[in-house]
Order: sequence, then structure tokens, then C-alpha cells
Amino acid sequence: MKTQFFTATSLDGFIATEDDSLDWLFPLGDVNDSSYPEFIAQIGAIAMGSSTYQWMWRNAETVAAEVGSPWPYSQPTWVFSSRTLPAIPGADLRFVQGDVRDVHAAMRAAADGKNIWIVGGGDLAGQFHDAGLLDELIVQVGSVTLGRGKPLFPRRLTNPPLLLQSARQIGSGMAELRYLVPGR
Repeated sequence: MKTQFFTATSLDGFIATEDDSLDWLFPLGDVNDSSYPEFIAQIGAIAMGSSTYQWMWRNAETVAAEVGSPWPYSQPTWVFSSRTLPAIPGADLRFVQGDVRDVHAAMRAAADGKNIWIVGGGDLAGQFHDAGLLDELIVQVGSVTLGRGKPLFPRRLTNPPLLLQSARQIGSGMAELRYLVPGR
């Protein structure tokens, strides 16, 4: 069982624009050509930050048109937010706030031996790292630059560095990098 941060980033290290748009990402390739289908099959619980959740809520119609439901996940999802957010009908959501350590045990129990996915954002993944709970980063790097936006991982990680496990090309616009967090 692993806690994984699987995300996409621009070449200059941003996962979204300043206004939380992901429009830059979709022209870069088909998610089914990536490792995502195998990855999601191994996920038993999801952690999501409030900005990511609000993007999902704002784009529920687009998501429904693509996958047939406004919420694409069957796994229980913990949404970390200090604000009150609207629920997406049909989604198994648990709105929480505070230290990620306080929620991780419940997520592990719900995952029932499968992995935990930190969907986003970068700061939430950083909180799991800071608590010693992050095992792996899977980063799909797109062939675009945004100039500014929401950073991939707003933490300084220099010693020890992440351990590169693999690198693979996805079409002509993406590369997928897998890193293990040392000491986990």
C-alpha cells in the first residue's frame, strides 16, 4: 500500500494556471495512452485539495459528458478544505480539515490494501510529504510552459533527493517520471 501523488505539470513546474485552469493539459494527449488506467485500478482512497475539488465541481458537466457521471471516481474521497463546499451528487465525499496525519489512518482503512492517491494540489501533496506519509510521485510533464500558476510541489527537496524509478514518453507532448520518496 502506497500513498502516491499522481499529477500533470507544465515544463516550468505548474499544475494549473493562477485561476486553476487545466485547459493547457487536455490538448497534450489521451489519458488512456498513459499509465492512468492501470494506476486508478490500484487506488482505494483519494485525497483532494479544495481548489482541485472546486475545479471538479465547476466542470461536472464536462466530466459527465466524457465519463458518463459528474464524479469520475468510485473510491471514497477526502476533500481537505477550511471552507464549506457544495457536494457533487453521487460522489462518496468526506470534507475534512487540519493535519493530514489525522485523516491518513481512515484513508488507509477505507483503501483496504489498495493505494491512496493525492489528486491535488501540490501543497496537499507537500503536507503528506512533510508528515512522512508520501511514498511516490508520478509526474506527467507536458511540453508547454505557463509562466506562472499553481506550483507542482511547493517544497524544497534537496537532501536526500527523490529517487527516479522510470521515465517514459507518452505521445509527442508528455513524459512520465516516477520518483520514490527516500526513507519510506
